[in-house]
Amino acid sequence: MPLDPARDAVAAGRWSEVLDLLDAVGEDAHSGEGWTLRAQAAYGSGRLEESLAAWEHAYECGLGADDPGGAAMAASMLAMYLMMDTGMMAPVRIWMRRARQLIADLPDAPAHAVVAMVATYERFMSGDLTAASAYGQQAIELGEWLGVGPAVVIGRTAIARVHILTGDVDRGLELLDDVAAVLMTGGADPLTTGMMFCELICAAQGLALHDRAAEWTDVMERWRHGAAFGGIHGRCRVHRAEMMRLTGPCDAAEEEALGACDELRPWMRREFGWPLVELGNVRLRKGDLAGAEESFLAAHRHAWTPNPGLALVRLEQGDVEGAAAAIADAIAHPMDIPSKERPPFGDLRLAPLYDAQVQIAAERNDVATARTATLALRAIADAFHGRWLDASASLAEARTALLEGRADVAVGSASRVVAAWVDIGAPFEASMARLVLAEAYAATGNHAAARMERSAALDALTTYGAQRWAERVAALLTDVAPRVSPAASPATSAIFRAEGGVRVVTFGGPTVTVRDLTGLRYIARMLDQPGREFHVLDLVADRGDRAGVEEALPTLDAAARDAYRRRLAEVDDDIDEATRMNDLGRVEKAQMDRDYLIAELSRAVGLGGRLRQTGGTTERARTSVARSIRYALDQLAGHHPIAASHLQRSIRTGTYCSYQPDPALSITWGTEGVRG
Repeated sequence: MPLDPARDAVAAGRWSEVLDLLDAVGEDAHSGEGWTLRAQAAYGSGRLEESLAAWEHAYECGLGADDPGGAAMAASMLAMYLMMDTGMMAPVRIWMRRARQLIADLPDAPAHAVVAMVATYERFMSGDLTAASAYGQQAIELGEWLGVGPAVVIGRTAIARVHILTGDVDRGLELLDDVAAVLMTGGADPLTTGMMFCELICAAQGLALHDRAAEWTDVMERWRHGAAFGGIHGRCRVHRAEMMRLTGPCDAAEEEALGACDELRPWMRREFGWPLVELGNVRLRKGDLAGAEESFLAAHRHAWTPNPGLALVRLEQGDVEGAAAAIADAIAHPMDIPSKERPPFGDLRLAPLYDAQVQIAAERNDVATARTATLALRAIADAFHGRWLDASASLAEARTALLEGRADVAVGSASRVVAAWVDIGAPFEASMARLVLAEAYAATGNHAAARMERSAALDALTTYGAQRWAERVAALLTDVAPRVSPAASPATSAIFRAEGGVRVVTFGGPTVTVRDLTGLRYIARMLDQPGREFHVLDLVADRGDRAGVEEALPTLDAAARDAYRRRLAEVDDDIDEATRMNDLGRVEKAQMDRDYLIAELSRAVGLGGRLRQTGGTTERARTSVARSIRYALDQLAGHHPIAASHLQRSIRTGTYCSYQPDPALSITWGTEGVRG
């Protein structure tokens, strides 16, 4: 049979070979089965829009061949792929409506189980838990009867998540453990296995059960090598980045998050906001505020909620009032994002927001807001019990007690939090709790205990890689944050000169010779023109590293633009249907999908219909330059700590890098041989 080789290649996961084989067989590739094989192979090859288009062709073939079961299967699978990677539920509903119409008069067939399976998560992600549970049970029963294994596993997983979100946490976790056992013993196909492993981890993350999430992440990490395909591999990497953000070091977590973004870019659309937010969270902890802000704003452009991360960036930037307004608005109007990666609705999604609100209120001395947010967070922690949520609520109680002048109470609460997070293995959180505990000790007059907590926090933050916070704690330990390097006078002549393969550095007296590292060469460019902002791609190009850098790519290729226009028509159909049913909530959600699609199309096409271009390398160049500079200054510190300390405070990294010395200093750098 002409399609036999393609079937075998699909079973073996040889996706590119499948596409080549289908291109060679001619007319048979345009049958319903041929298009189905192409849809699977295109997805495995990272060609999402081609995969979706192939499912549409398979649907049309089913209609033309008077095969309602085949057409319904194709429509359901198209809906599932749209749901997995775009997060746009209006087109999903339209394709599910078509599938239901096709099987309405069809005797029991596998399509019935698949329709129920997809409907389960469509309802779950749309916030209709009652219908999600009912469809989940139907998917299990039909899947068992008709031999559709994925329907059984997916139905059970959805029902478990419904139990959790309705407060029956123990039962939900018990059911998830059962699903995990099935997945770990190879009881599901690779796509179902990968997606449901992701579901297990997301459910645990939503409950802040990071120990369980770490267990399942380790299992998924071992499984993904050689088994994951399509976007599953990238999803595994996001979860791994989440765990590395918890344990450190920051650089490794950032590298994993960047790798996840690179891998997921071909598959995800609106849901691409998920890895972007994770990247922002890592950078915020590192103290890379510019990078964190870029990541959170990029997530927002994908119609993904950037808070609480963006509000905390504003706080660190010194915009306390802006941070307070942003977090208050996020709590009052939480973004209703259909998502599997975060609690899509209910109180659980508010827990991180309340946690951040207490932190911001403490900076504003806003006792009333801190008290209200603390009570809300404690109620969530009590309803969805778990050590992490309890620790978050207890730390909020400690912050609020400090604001209220009850330092003794704050000492007790913060002490318990430190112990909990040290035991969990979360060094950054434990350090933040230690700083609150130190403040409470200082308020009671126990300055020795306060110093001990700050010293422990400094050690942990340094090892973890949270440089900005480590510097802040170091300043607290010395009581004064010096503005001028101790050996630098108000007027200083300095040298930063390359001589062969070494660099001569003079600053504040001593002269040293060090290996001329890449990061030092970047710094030399900036020292030559203080205050000038250099784009990272210009710094890289100046070193000749840009050879081979990929050319700018269209934001959306032609296939994606055509697909987006088809999705727009489907969204309009959903809006019309919801309007006829007077379902205003559904209209509002569909309008969000419409706004996103229009924004994406507008971003891709400029004046006169010309495609806008977007560089594919800026983000990685930004990270590479920052890492090179950081490494070079760490090495310089071992030879000339005074010069390294000055440069660490004065070099700004991000998409644009610059040397911004303290205005109180007058420094002239000798950088012979450095191009201006």
